[in-house]
Amino acid sequence: MVGVVTDARRDELVTGEAVAVELPGAGLGLRVLSGLVDVVLAVVVLVVAVLLFGDVVSGLDEALGAGVGLVATVGVLVLLPAVTEHLTGGRTLGKRITGLRTVRADGGPADLRRYLTRHLIGFVEVWLLAGGPALVSALATARTQRLGDLAAGTVVTRDRRALRAPEPIVMPPALASWAAHAQIGALPPDLVARTRRLLRHGAQLDPDLRARLAGELAAQLSDHVAPPPPAGARDDDVCRAVLARRLDLDGARLDAQDRLRARLFEQRPRG
Repeated sequence: MVGVVTDARRDELVTGEAVAVELPGAGLGLRVLSGLVDVVLAVVVLVVAVLLFGDVVSGLDEALGAGVGLVATVGVLVLLPAVTEHLTGGRTLGKRITGLRTVRADGGPADLRRYLTRHLIGFVEVWLLAGGPALVSALATARTQRLGDLAAGTVVTRDRRALRAPEPIVMPPALASWAAHAQIGALPPDLVARTRRLLRHGAQLDPDLRARLAGELAAQLSDHVAPPPPAGARDDDVCRAVLARRLDLDGARLDAQDRLRARLFEQRPRG
């Protein structure tokens, strides 16, 4: 399971273990540059097609010739980039040059249907309307999505920057003993993501608002913990302790699975 958590500065993916990693978004400048490269490439392909097949089309009936021209144009401007992105994991020539990639809004790989949708709408907003709606939409959305992206559920991200895991959460010393013996169940990814955001960016909030949010999150986390936190424990510390302990438990579980898998393969009969 993968979810997306957004704020005004960045997007985060939340993995099935509720560990958030940054999803680096594409800036407007890179998107425009990538689009210009793809536009120039499409124009070149159309010009070459006209030079190669112009005489053949001109010899057809006027209506038939117009239909062939329309089909060829849509094929070059819609089908070609959609298939290219599908085959290359979301990268047209322009995106490859600028280090961008088109993915689903949740960070996963998009399918051909989504690519066709975004380029079909792009035919209208970029080619027929000279890119005006695409620019306005990119400026108005936090993830610089044009209308085709919004309709297809896709987003363009930077492909040449590794996703960065956030800094580890430090266990509060006052709650270390309680957390070590507490039974912590599976935590909802959305709850973990909201708690991480508060711990990372809470200093930017009004103190009263931060305290209220910390209290709400600590109460929700406590529903998944037994025994409950010690009386008088600070809400911020409860949030940190639960997430730090849950991460340790998940790490230990994954390590145990790796060791078991290694033993099974070592003992597997050969031949």
